[in-house]
Amino acid sequence: MAKDKIKVIITNRQKDVPIPTGLRMLVRRCCTAVLQMENFQGAAEVSVSFVNNEQIKELNAQYRNKDIETDVLSFGMSEDGKYDIDPQTGAQILGDVVISMEKAMEQANIYGHSLQREVGYLTCHSVLHLLGYDHEDNNLERIRMREKEEAVMDMLGLPASSSYIAPED
Repeated sequence: MAKDKIKVIITNRQKDVPIPTGLRMLVRRCCTAVLQMENFQGAAEVSVSFVNNEQIKELNAQYRNKDIETDVLSFGMSEDGKYDIDPQTGAQILGDVVISMEKAMEQANIYGHSLQREVGYLTCHSVLHLLGYDHEDNNLERIRMREKEEAVMDMLGLPASSSYIAPED
C-alpha cells in the first residue's frame, strides 16, 4: 500500500478551539494507519472538517434526526463497498469526517488525555465507519472497532491513558 497515495483534505470551519501545531499531520497519520491496517487497496481520499458544537448539532439533526451535538460524524461515500472515483486523481473518495473540536476538548478533559489523542481517536473511529464498520446495533462490531482504534493509537504512540468511563459527579 505504500505506493498508493492517501490524500487527506483538512478544513477548519470553527474558531472556538485553536488547532494545535501538528494536529493536521496527526489526522493524516491516523487516516493512513487505519487504511494500512485494513489493507485498503488503491489511492484514497478522505475529507476531514473541524467544526464547533453548534455546527455538528445542525449536521446531526439534518442527517441523523438527532438534535444534539456529538463528537464526530462520518459520511461514507461507499455503495456496496464501491467508492466514487476522483476523475482528476483516480483516488477512491471514502467520504467525510466531521469532528467537533469543542466536544473533543471536553472529552479529552473528561478522560484525562490530550486533545491530540482525542482527535486522533475520533479520526480512527470515523475512518473505520467510512470503510463500512458500524457499531450502532452490534456489540461485537463495537468491540472490534475499539480494538482496531486502540491498535492504531498504540501504533502512533498515543495509547489509552485512562478508562473510557467518565467519573461520576
